[in-house]
Amino acid sequence: MPDRTESESRKLLGRLQAALAEDSAGQARLNRIVRLIASSMQTEVCSIYLFRDAETLELCATEGLQPEAVHQTRMRMGEGLVGRTARSKTVINTADAPAERGFRYMPETGEERYSSFCGVPIQRLGEALGVLVVQSKAARLFTSDEVYALEVVAMVLAEMTELGAFVGDGAALSARHQRSVMLRGTIGQEGAVQGQVYLHEPRVVVTNPISDDPEAELVRLREAVDQLRISVDELLDGNAAEGEQAAVLQAYRMFAQSRSWMRRMESDVESGLSAEAAVEKEQSLARTRMGKSNDAYMRDRLHDLDDLSNRLLRILTGQGSSTGAEMPENPVLIARNIGPGELLEYGKVLKGIVLEEGSVGSHAAIVARAWAIPLIIHASGITTEALNGDTILVDGDQGIVHLRPEETVTAAFQDKVAMQARAQERYASIRDEPAQALCGTTISLHMNAGLIADLPSLAPSGADGVGLFRTELQFLVRNQMPQRSELSALYARVMDSAQGRRVAFRTLDIGSDKVLSYMKPNDEPNPAMGWRAIRVGLDKPGVLRMQLQALIRGAKGRPLSVMFPFIAAPSEFRAARAEWDKALAREEGLGHPLPVSAEVGAMLETPSLAFAPDSFFKEVDFISVGGNDLKQFFFAADRENERVRRRYDTLDVSFLTFLEQILARCHAAGTPISFCGEDAGRPIEAMALSALGFQMLSMRPASIGPVKHLLRRVDLSAAKQVIDEARDAGQDNVREALTGWLAAQRG
Repeated sequence: MPDRTESESRKLLGRLQAALAEDSAGQARLNRIVRLIASSMQTEVCSIYLFRDAETLELCATEGLQPEAVHQTRMRMGEGLVGRTARSKTVINTADAPAERGFRYMPETGEERYSSFCGVPIQRLGEALGVLVVQSKAARLFTSDEVYALEVVAMVLAEMTELGAFVGDGAALSARHQRSVMLRGTIGQEGAVQGQVYLHEPRVVVTNPISDDPEAELVRLREAVDQLRISVDELLDGNAAEGEQAAVLQAYRMFAQSRSWMRRMESDVESGLSAEAAVEKEQSLARTRMGKSNDAYMRDRLHDLDDLSNRLLRILTGQGSSTGAEMPENPVLIARNIGPGELLEYGKVLKGIVLEEGSVGSHAAIVARAWAIPLIIHASGITTEALNGDTILVDGDQGIVHLRPEETVTAAFQDKVAMQARAQERYASIRDEPAQALCGTTISLHMNAGLIADLPSLAPSGADGVGLFRTELQFLVRNQMPQRSELSALYARVMDSAQGRRVAFRTLDIGSDKVLSYMKPNDEPNPAMGWRAIRVGLDKPGVLRMQLQALIRGAKGRPLSVMFPFIAAPSEFRAARAEWDKALAREEGLGHPLPVSAEVGAMLETPSLAFAPDSFFKEVDFISVGGNDLKQFFFAADRENERVRRRYDTLDVSFLTFLEQILARCHAAGTPISFCGEDAGRPIEAMALSALGFQMLSMRPASIGPVKHLLRRVDLSAAKQVIDEARDAGQDNVREALTGWLAAQRG
């Protein structure tokens, strides 16, 4: 960049710094800034538009347009050239604005006199905050140097907007991180909780976007980048990786060594930005550029660049990965995403979790269900909106987060929480009573678990046993394969904690969204239907055999129940059972005590297994219907996809009829059958499943009370009659019929 342009850019930033340092109101600051920019850029018009809400931009300051239009002119995201700039998060530079596609004429501004238009997004880390616009009467394109200067200024405006430098009257000038925000996400775990925000990775705050000494800033930047590169080299040298994993780590190193990345940041510093602001500017531009890519590889590399930028910012600011903020009394963890090991380090002190990413079957969701705490995923923008200590309401029943809520919202929410607490007190009173319906049928209610910490919930929940113990969590929270001795000790403690109650151990169920860090990743287009669960176990028989041996040793001669996940064909079960037989023989040969009795079952999670030969249902010791996977495959609706998963209901007649066929085959073979999954823990669904003939249901511990409460108040034979009548009447779904019948019973 020529020296003249650099000095002009630096001069403008110096004048901006003086304006921002003045002790004046936000509106006065904005007014002075647009005058400074118009003067420096030698344009007749400079305007700043800021978002007043997620979809509406407001003219907040102008030099050259009609002053009366300030705080009166508004436009929707994508509307006009300003709205297009905000939506695309890219510069729009045109010599003939009225002829440009999407131009919107706003007579109150008087802008029809100006031909040239250059709109630059004001954004911070990919989040659009507003638009900076310059216009002139002369029909001309702004030069690349002029556009660059505007981008540098927009970066400073973004940082100062974040820091509250422009707070004033009106929604668009209200203080960020102080107004109430409601965010919608996906339900990962039901429940409602009020607490305070605790950020997993606190945002780095850049308080000095403009530098006084560019040469000194260049030295700081280069030293920090050198330190970053050394830390990345140490990270890579300490990770033994091969194949695709090694390629990913090398890509990480490539970003850290990128000369073009370094040159762009150096250019930003030479133009007057601080080292920190230069890093954030390039990070924001990269997020915008790479985030639009349809290439999954490029989107993944964006996470790498994000991580590198954040590491570099922490080196420059000295803020580290923690700001030293104390964990509040009722912490609600906020994160972009989080692994199981990191989550478990927090312990059960957390009251709720809100993630920007994640999935309903992720490690975080599994742990949240085990801890019975509300979890919301896909809450877009939560990590940029929330600050440590903010009041937050997590409504896991509706998938809604209220951040810094109004008093009326808080009062209504507290009423809801109080009602749930009273309901839990009612459930506690029947904890030791059987789940016996009015017709005399008793349903055995079991809990799902995956952590040794879950087992203390067994007795208080009123569960008869553990219908599903997820063994993969012990593999997921480590950086290397656990030892057989470690696993056998863990399984022994699980059985000790169960105090004689049945525990059904599910063998390793990895793959799909549960990936071990120390195993070679597989890039699969549809991982839920790919290399997972028993398919991994049969392809890696050494791992399966080691786990089976650990289960036998952990039983210490006690009764043992083991089930294999995701069996899609009888041959898979037979192959897995053969490994079980080998493990038994080996343990016997070593002189280890064998279980006094053992049952080996299969999880029915694919429709194909429901149509297996009769011989299969006779040779398997028990069947556990994995409702979560079975429903998604039955309806061909990915349970991670919000656009389709809610369209299909467990109480759909076709699905209930399918379940009846499975029940009939198991009953004919004399094979015990249970239903395991989220639907087992929903009272109306649990009643319907029991009415069909399931006499054992397995669910999260917190669901046992509500399910037992309803089952003890209904006649299951009458409920079955309601289902049959609705089906005979041609209804597609029996939910309305069952809820109407329940309402009549209560009346």
